[in-house]
Amino acid sequence: MNKKAVVIGSGFGGIAISLRLRKLGYETTIIEKLNEIGGRARVFEINGYKHDAGPTVITAPFLFDELFELFNKKRQDYLKFVPLEPWYRYYFHDGRTFDYCSTIDKTNQQISKYDKSDIDGYKKLLNQSKKIFDVGFTKLSDKPFISFFKMIKVIPNLIFLQSYLTVSQLVNKYLKNPYLRKAFSIHPLLVGGDPHTTTSIYALIHYLERKWGVFFCMGGTGKIVSELKKLMINCNIEIKTNTEVKEFIVENNKISKIITDKEEITNFDLVVCNADPPVVYSKLLKKYNLKRPFKKEKNLLYSMGLFVLFFGTKKKYNDVAHHTIWMTERFKSLLHDIFRKKILSKDFSLYIHRPTATDKSFAPEGCDSFYVLCPVPNLQGNINWDKESEILKDRIISELSNTIMPDLEKTVTDVFWMNPNDFNKDYNSMHGSGFSIAPIFTQSAWFRYHNKDKKIKNLYFSTAGAHPGAGIPGVLSSAKVVENIIKKELNIK
Repeated sequence: MNKKAVVIGSGFGGIAISLRLRKLGYETTIIEKLNEIGGRARVFEINGYKHDAGPTVITAPFLFDELFELFNKKRQDYLKFVPLEPWYRYYFHDGRTFDYCSTIDKTNQQISKYDKSDIDGYKKLLNQSKKIFDVGFTKLSDKPFISFFKMIKVIPNLIFLQSYLTVSQLVNKYLKNPYLRKAFSIHPLLVGGDPHTTTSIYALIHYLERKWGVFFCMGGTGKIVSELKKLMINCNIEIKTNTEVKEFIVENNKISKIITDKEEITNFDLVVCNADPPVVYSKLLKKYNLKRPFKKEKNLLYSMGLFVLFFGTKKKYNDVAHHTIWMTERFKSLLHDIFRKKILSKDFSLYIHRPTATDKSFAPEGCDSFYVLCPVPNLQGNINWDKESEILKDRIISELSNTIMPDLEKTVTDVFWMNPNDFNKDYNSMHGSGFSIAPIFTQSAWFRYHNKDKKIKNLYFSTAGAHPGAGIPGVLSSAKVVENIIKKELNIK
C-alpha cells in the first residue's frame, strides 16, 4: 500500500494498533517517551525483585491471541497464561475473608459463609451480567461511536439493560449482605471508576471473567510486552524510545508534522494516539482550540489517582493470595473522599499483587515480591505528594504488618513507589489520573473521547480515554475499533 502510520505511545493499546496497522500493510512507527515500550506495563527490577508496574489481571486472553494470529503465530508458543485460584481474596476490616473462585460452586460455598440467600442473588446477578455482556462487550466493544446517530440506535438496549443504574445499585438489587455487596461492586475500581457512579455497563466484567477466566502470564505483563516487541520487530515495525512528542502541526484538517524532542516527523498518512486524549487536545493540539463533543473539558470527571507501593520481603507470605483486595471498614464514604472531595483520608483500601504466589522468578529464593495499589485523589486535589508519600508508605506497611502480613515491618526490603505526580510525569496522564476519564454513563460510548477525531481527518485514538475504556480488554478492543474504522475507510472487508 505504501501507506505510513505513526503511533504515539506504546502501552497495550499502542502495541495492538501498531500490529493491526502493520497487518493492513502500513509502514508503522511507534514512538515512546520512556526508555522501553510498554507504557504502564513497564517492569521494575531491583536487587533480584521484579515488579510489573501496571496491569496485573489478565482476562479475555483471546484478545492477545488475536495479535499473534494476525501473523500466523500462536500465542501459546510464546506466552504461558495460567489460571488463578482463587481469582481474588477479599480481606475485610474485621478479619473475615471471602475467596472469589474460578467455579460457581466454590464461589457459592464462600457466599454461604455470609448469607446463603445470596447464592440465588449471585445467580441472578450473573444472568444480568451476561445480558449486559452480550450487548456491551460482544456487540459494542469493538464498534466505533463517532456518530451520535449510532448512539441513539443503541439507547433502547442500554435502557433495557438498566445502564442508567450504577454498578453498586445493580449489585445491591441482587445481593443483601453488606460484605458481599462490597466484594461484587469492586470491579469498576480496576478500570478507574467509583462503583457508586460508574454505569452498570461495567457489570459485564462479572460474566466476562466467568466466560474466559482470570489468568496470570508467567513472567508477568512485562513478558507479554517483551514477546509482542519481538513480534513487532519481526514484522518490521519501527520502534523509537526515549522520544517525547511535543506538538502536532495541522494543515488542511490533517496532522502534517509531528514535532518531538529529537526531530520533526513528516510523510505519514495517519496518526494513532495511545496517549491520554485530554493531554493530546490540551497540549499537543493546544493552539487549535478543538472542542470535544457533549461535555466541556472543565466538566470532565477523571479517574482516581494511584499510589503504587513496590517492595520485596525477606520471607514468604504463603497465606497471601496472588490477588488480594484489602478493605477498610468504610466503602462508599472513602470513595467519595477520593473521587469527589479529593482528600487523602487516614484510612484506605488496597489491591495487593503477589506474583510469587504463582511465579517464583519474581523474587530471590525464599522471598516474595509485592505491588500494593492504593486508590488516592488525583492531582486535582491539593496534596503534597513529596511529603505524603513517605507517610502513606509507612501507614500501609504498618496496617499490613498488623493484619495479613505479620512482621512485615521487619522483613520488608527495597521499597519504592509511584504517586500521581509520577503518573503525570512518566505517562503524561492528565491530573495524574490512573485511568484517564472516569467510566460514568455520560463519559461512555459516544460520550467518551472518540476513536477518530471529527475535524482532524487522520487522527485516531487507541487508548483508555477513548471508547470502550480502560483495562486490558478495553484498550485492546480500542485498537480493534480503530482498525475497523480504517478498514471501512479503505473499503477492506
